[in-house]
Amino acid sequence: MEISLKEKKLLGINGLGRIGKLTLWYHLQSRCFEGIVINVGREVGKSLDDVIHTISTDSTYGTLDHFLHGFSGKQCPITVIDAPYGMLDVDGFPVKILRKERLPRNIGWAREGVQTVVDCTGKFLDPTIPADDPKGSLRGHLEAGARNVIASAPFKIKDKSYKDSGEYPTLIYGINHLDFRPHLHHVVSAASCTTTGLAHMMKPLLEDAETKRILTASMSTVHAATNTQSVLDAVPSTGTSDLRKNRSVFNNIILSSTGAGKALEMVLPQIANIGFMADSVRIPTNTVSLISLNITFDSRVDERGEPVIGSVYINDIYRRATRGSQQGLLYFSEKQNVSSDLMGFPAAVVIEGHETHTRTGFLPLPVALLHSLGIKEDRDVNLPVTHAKIFGWYDNEFGSYVRCLGKLTEHIETTTR
Repeated sequence: MEISLKEKKLLGINGLGRIGKLTLWYHLQSRCFEGIVINVGREVGKSLDDVIHTISTDSTYGTLDHFLHGFSGKQCPITVIDAPYGMLDVDGFPVKILRKERLPRNIGWAREGVQTVVDCTGKFLDPTIPADDPKGSLRGHLEAGARNVIASAPFKIKDKSYKDSGEYPTLIYGINHLDFRPHLHHVVSAASCTTTGLAHMMKPLLEDAETKRILTASMSTVHAATNTQSVLDAVPSTGTSDLRKNRSVFNNIILSSTGAGKALEMVLPQIANIGFMADSVRIPTNTVSLISLNITFDSRVDERGEPVIGSVYINDIYRRATRGSQQGLLYFSEKQNVSSDLMGFPAAVVIEGHETHTRTGFLPLPVALLHSLGIKEDRDVNLPVTHAKIFGWYDNEFGSYVRCLGKLTEHIETTTR
């Protein structure tokens, strides 16, 4: 059997870690592209058969057979077409494995016919670093012939002069992906899994006349384990500041940080006027995380003196959002879910409506204070303030993040062509 990639619409994937492999799985299912070229940058195991084993099995989501065909019994055959060339046939879909170059500028995307690349290594996160940097860079993919590069992680830009240039946007599908400009944006970030879920929780609230008046906001993500953590206790590397990530992921609940709150400003700019606190609690599960969102609103009462913003009001906002621009990305659930129920579930976030809670209090503003502010009032004023707690599930690997990353990749490819 012979497969040619000539004249096909190809996707390049750099890296075959958790996100790289699941990105391959997504596009094997989607078939928006006609073939995939994966750069691993080194030999895997003893032969190409070991690459096949890697891409066809997964401890979290099961086998590729089950992923693509469920429990129908249908198999997903993978055939080696040309071992030296790294060519595979995966269920009738051409996949080429590159095993030589580690630096993006040396990969040779032009030679492979690849124009869009998803960098899933997590190693190259500053898009301003020159293509010829000896440690590699995202811009190296452009020099290698790619037209668009999507980083599957948040940018870490050291040169602050690029902050407001608009040249390197952070894009989340369903939030601000329509801001992509083919002539300007050649290197973009798809944010993080937590920022993706959080953005889809915040968007409906910011679009509602009542809930957009936010006084304070914070979130904690109860987050599944990732490969940045240690399987067993380990000695910290030189210069390590957070010693907790070197503790065993199997045996501990580990407090950690997250940049999701800051990154949220890049996709929902109005957040910058609010300020947002965010933290992470790592737990020993393999995927599916939970956002606990806490928001305080400048609220009001109706003609009966009842708070306008309550749990029913907030849940109705999310119900409407599932039928609007976030349809198919945001889900509202009144079930009593546990994390395993949402493994692989195709949603950026699932609102746990059963646990939405609010409480309205009144901030007293004495007459003397009002007068000092130039407000003519002859009696004390009680300002209503509503605090809400909202929960949102997200499959931080495939169901939420990789799926949104895949849709963003397809949008960029079709918009550019």
